Amino acid sequence: MTLALDLRSDVQSVLNRFEHRDPEQVERALEYRDFVHSHDDAVWRSCGVGHITASALVIDAESGSVLLTLHPKVGRWLQLGGHLERGDASLRDGALREVGEESGILRGAISTAPIRLDVHPVPCGRAADGSVLRSVHWDVQYVVRVQGTPDPQISDESDDLRWFASTELPVIDESVQALIEDARTALVEPTTWVTFG
Repeated sequence: MTLALDLRSDVQSVLNRFEHRDPEQVERALEYRDFVHSHDDAVWRSCGVGHITASALVIDAESGSVLLTLHPKVGRWLQLGGHLERGDASLRDGALREVGEESGILRGAISTAPIRLDVHPVPCGRAADGSVLRSVHWDVQYVVRVQGTPDPQISDESDDLRWFASTELPVIDESVQALIEDARTALVEPTTWVTFG
């Protein structure tokens, strides 16, 4: 079996096992499963109608501070993440790769399962005539737990990269706020983690 088929299979498996206390999130997982079932290339950016992406919110286990990136294309503070790549063995590996590429953080623990799902329209590339292509990211969101607030290394995929205390969050949209709340819950409730680094 090729790596591409393995990745699509992993996505299907992750979505089949997804659990959440919010019924809307459980319903969303069904929509994700239908989307992946309907598009053989759902895990790749080349799927123009939309594609699965992987992200992770990096959080300090002690203080609850979160690491957010100011995304240059959308001009908002977001968690780290992006498109899956051919070398990713799993969704979780894709999220972890993005964390390393966008922050330089290479040590910590990542939740074994995603903690949230979020679908959002995005500008995603350019057409031959230079116009912006619109697509949809079907984002699968993990949480990365670190000790302290290690100095992040900003990448060229970000306009800014900063730690924010829970009382000093920047202006964020509802989806990022919900992810932060779920990440904080994951720190205090029974959660299975995979260490890295």
